[in-house]
Amino acid sequence: MNQEWRRGEYLISTERARLDVRLIHEFLSESSYWAKGRPREVVERSIEHSLAFGVYRGERQVGFARVITDYATFAWIADVFIVDEFRGQGLGKWLGEVMIAHPELQGFRRWVLATKDAHELYRRMGFHELQRPERWMERHDPATVERPDYWATEAGG
Repeated sequence: MNQEWRRGEYLISTERARLDVRLIHEFLSESSYWAKGRPREVVERSIEHSLAFGVYRGERQVGFARVITDYATFAWIADVFIVDEFRGQGLGKWLGEVMIAHPELQGFRRWVLATKDAHELYRRMGFHELQRPERWMERHDPATVERPDYWATEAGG
C-alpha cells in the first residue's frame, strides 16, 4: 500500500511507479561515495526488493532512500540522498523520521545503517555506534559490481 507524507511544498511517497530511476541511478553511480559505478540494473533490482521512499517538490524528485527489511524484526536503511540544491532544508531528517515511523516498520528489534559522514544526523534519530561490534561479521566479495574497496574503506550506505 502506497503512503504519502506532506510538509509544505514537499512530499514523501512510497509509490514505486513515481520514482525517477534515472535520477536515482545517476546520483548513486556518479555522486555518492558508496555506490560509484553501480549499474542501473543493480539499482533497479535494489528498489524492487526494498521499501523505497521518494522525496518530491512538485513532480520533481529531490531525494531518495530505501529500507531493506523482513517486515518483522530487522531494517537496514540504505542509499539515502537529497539532491545537492535541496540540502539544508531538513529534508534528510524528515525522510529519516518518516521511514522510522512508517506503520509497516514498527516493533523491530534492530535498525541499522552505515554512513561515512552523517553520524550526527542519525544520532538525532536514535542511532548510535554498534554496542557489540564483535558480534557483527561481513562477507566481502571484491568481484562484485560495486567498487572493490567499497566495504573495506568506506563502509558505505
